Amino acid sequence: MKGLIIAAWLALAGLLLAVDGAAPDFSLKSLTGKTVKLSDYKGKVVVLNFWASWCPPCRREIPDFVKVHQAYRGEGVEFIGIAIDEKIEDIKKIVEQNRVEYPIVLGDEKVQSLYGGINAVPTTFFVNQEGRIIRKKIGAMNQEELEEIIKSLLKKGTGSVK
Repeated sequence: MKGLIIAAWLALAGLLLAVDGAAPDFSLKSLTGKTVKLSDYKGKVVVLNFWASWCPPCRREIPDFVKVHQAYRGEGVEFIGIAIDEKIEDIKKIVEQNRVEYPIVLGDEKVQSLYGGINAVPTTFFVNQEGRIIRKKIGAMNQEELEEIIKSLLKKGTGSVK
């Protein structure tokens, strides 16, 4: 119970952590049936967003993710949404409502475990061009926050943590 209370508090507070470790590779099916592997995006900045259709903060941040994806996809930035829902219909409904163009994959316990255990959604990881996790944000993000981190990673080239 204590762990859930802490996770809920962190999600509400919107904790942004600097981390520096290799992003675990994964192979997950997208809503369209395509296999998506993180390793296919090496050389790009990748925004990994763990979310769920039943999560109000997740649903609130998706329009900003869509805007930022559209603005930066031509600059070597890719987004991957990792939905942890059990009902694919609910995921598809939100994706269609928000006109999400980046891949949405169906997350599982294994990928959640690889990323340290996802105890709260939304949780977003920022992976640099070398495949290293540079930032982790627990809680909803807005357009300004996303752009600030992405610009920083693009400007540094390697996106290394100072």
